[in-house]
Amino acid sequence: MSLLEHQDAQEQLHLELLARQVVEGFIIGLHKSPFHGFSVEFAEHRIYNPGESTRNIDWRVFARTDRLYTKRFEEETNLRCQLIVDTSSSMFFPFQKQPDLMKPGNKFLFSALAASALMVLLRKQRDAFGLTLFDQEIRIHSAIKSSTAHYKLLLAHLEQAYRENALSRSTRAADTLHQLAEKIHRRSLIILFSDMFEERDQEEDLFQALRHLKHNKHEVILFHTVDKARELTFDYPDRPYQFIDMESGESVKVQAGLVREAYVRQMGEYVRHLRERCLQYHIDFIEADIAGGYRQILLPYLVKRTRMSA
Repeated sequence: MSLLEHQDAQEQLHLELLARQVVEGFIIGLHKSPFHGFSVEFAEHRIYNPGESTRNIDWRVFARTDRLYTKRFEEETNLRCQLIVDTSSSMFFPFQKQPDLMKPGNKFLFSALAASALMVLLRKQRDAFGLTLFDQEIRIHSAIKSSTAHYKLLLAHLEQAYRENALSRSTRAADTLHQLAEKIHRRSLIILFSDMFEERDQEEDLFQALRHLKHNKHEVILFHTVDKARELTFDYPDRPYQFIDMESGESVKVQAGLVREAYVRQMGEYVRHLRERCLQYHIDFIEADIAGGYRQILLPYLVKRTRMSA
């Protein structure tokens, strides 16, 4: 494929269409599962209570039903949600020149489509949402709204980040989360998509940043976004490889079989430590394997939202 053809393929990314397909498939599966009791359809009106202002009564509905309902406006939301997506270079692993958009081949595209699908569900529930994109710093930080124009703008931001696909961008998740804990003043649901790959000497700062979010009364779901086969279990044939750090550009040549045991042990220890800290801070930790589909994203969100509205 030529460079021009590759750029054309990227331009044809339609997150809105793909996200709707993901959600429709999820809802169909939900109705056939033990979780069919969860509500994913929402009324646009609520029953009028005596004593309220009559300004918002929908008289057309009254004419049809002989019952008083008031219109629900977009600002009357049930929940506020900030979606945070890591755009550092490691999130574009594994790098593919010809990505299959229906089966996202890297962590960022998986996260972008998952975030877009969550926006579809949030809109169905008349909830408000915002978007934050970050690497070494915050690149995009939107207000939390529920309008259609806002939704379209956030999709455009995600698509633009996908097209940029910048290399040599490191991660400063700790700094970002500390800033966001102060920026998002009202109690919100914060959903974070990140591989959480920080420098080893920054791990404690990262854990304290997660704690900061909880200290400010936010509910937090961390989707630890990974390519499980390659990044956690090191499922490579036993032959020589040259591995290149997408953030620093550093490379190392190794025999896969010789380093697998030590690599898997160290990665397992880090993930276990991260999971334990999240449990300690009452943060929902969800391992999101990019090969595992989107049910692993949408169902935990739906469970969380149900508990928050109970």
